[in-house]
Amino acid sequence: MVQALVTLDNETNKVINIVKAKHDFKDKGQAIAFIVRGYAEEQLEPELHPDFIHKMLLIEKQKNISVSDFAKRYGLK
Repeated sequence: MVQALVTLDNETNKVINIVKAKHDFKDKGQAIAFIVRGYAEEQLEPELHPDFIHKMLLIEKQKNISVSDFAKRYGLK
């Protein structure tokens, strides 16, 4: 486990204390870990979210289009 000394502004400190109290964590480190895990799930791995998977399955079911010259078809030439 890594230990870190961090400087927080008052607003950030308040939020961490609220999360700590709401989830009955023993220390701020647990609250910070909880917040970071939540961020990681939301922002770092969108391909694992159910809505993303649903969207990809819908796209997969769409009819394929054969394109012989991609640049010409989409006006890139």
